[in-house]
Amino acid sequence: MHDALIVGAGFSGLEAARRLAPDHDVIVLEAADRPGGRVLSHTFANGDETDLGGQWVGPGQDRLYGLIAAMGFSTWPLWDEGDHLVRAGGLKRYRGTIPNLSVPVLLDLNRALSRFEAMARQLDPASPWTHAKAHVWDRMTVGDFLRRYTFTAPAREMFTVGIGAVFCAEPHELSLLHALFYARSGRSLDALLSVTGGAQQDRVHGSMGALAQAVAGTLGDRVHYGQPVRAIGWDASGVSVQTGSQSFKAKRVILALPPSQALGIRFDPALPAGRDALWRRMPAGACIKCVAQYDRPFWRDSGLSGQAVGGELAVRVTFDNTERGKSAGQLLGFIEGEEARRWSAVSAETRREAVLDAFASFFGDAARSPIDYADKDWTSDPWTRGCYAAIMGPGVWTTLGEDLRRPVGPLHVAGTETAIHGFGYIEGALEAGARAADEVRAALT
Repeated sequence: MHDALIVGAGFSGLEAARRLAPDHDVIVLEAADRPGGRVLSHTFANGDETDLGGQWVGPGQDRLYGLIAAMGFSTWPLWDEGDHLVRAGGLKRYRGTIPNLSVPVLLDLNRALSRFEAMARQLDPASPWTHAKAHVWDRMTVGDFLRRYTFTAPAREMFTVGIGAVFCAEPHELSLLHALFYARSGRSLDALLSVTGGAQQDRVHGSMGALAQAVAGTLGDRVHYGQPVRAIGWDASGVSVQTGSQSFKAKRVILALPPSQALGIRFDPALPAGRDALWRRMPAGACIKCVAQYDRPFWRDSGLSGQAVGGELAVRVTFDNTERGKSAGQLLGFIEGEEARRWSAVSAETRREAVLDAFASFFGDAARSPIDYADKDWTSDPWTRGCYAAIMGPGVWTTLGEDLRRPVGPLHVAGTETAIHGFGYIEGALEAGARAADEVRAALT
């Protein structure tokens, strides 16, 4: 019988295993044929790497910076020089986080953002349901907030684009309390949207996917791939875990996978009603990540940063994803929320053309002729069914939130969705993995 069994080899499961392995018998069961979970590296035909999953690290994410250094990796800042672009009527250049909009729209947007940030700062991210207005805010959606606190359609549109970029969801799908918590968990909404000084500041040389491979490598044969867990049962003698082909016994189990995917496991005894209800109300956001590679980053010749926002095409947010020291350029774009669900249903070639059309609408016809292209439809991934993280609709936090991190018998929960700080980010995954490992160690001793 193993001391601990960890379900999921994303960063949260790997961190839990890394902390337990020195003094406990631990194994990791991963459904996919690789580690990393919602992190995924891709190699272009010329040998350059890119990330088709989580890739960024920024100020305040000290656990992730520490892991990067411990594994012998290094970072470099995302390209943030030159003018950004916004499509609002025409195509305009701007600097900073706030787009170049008319004065009335800019004042309206700034008023709404300031109110949102002030509300978020009031929350305790460890227990957002305890705030005096938690029930009021949890009954509202972000869409309700925008209707109440914005007065111009362009301001609502820009705020909506920002919400899609952070949550991969639409304003009407999100509890306002959840959005406020998420911003508080990641320092602020401004930090989550920013490059320099924000959550998109740095990237990992060699890809975040390679970092996940390196961490998994330190665990050796403790990590078992191609082992989707089908059933978990427990009694006084321990926990039994059944995959598609094998059975395992352990004293404790850590579930380090998205809540919606944990529902695919048959539990005996059945989960408490509150936990089952919570996980059923935590669907994943919808995201398709797209990267076009060019012989060089041609947009820089025009003094552009590669960052663009707005428009009515498939991609509404872009970044210059070129790795420092590489000659080939990369443009990165996201399709999010309702658009991701719509473009997931078309052929890969049709989607590629739509993405390149969107890039060209910002950066000109040269964007239609990449030397290579790759995308990842996370909504269709069988082991995640979406990205970046789970979302919560109205009423979930205040009725079920207290169960989020609570163990169920010998079962402990990890994953970025159980983090206090960095919810939805790799930083949160590491925090949650460390907490779950501490819980298991305490239970075993």
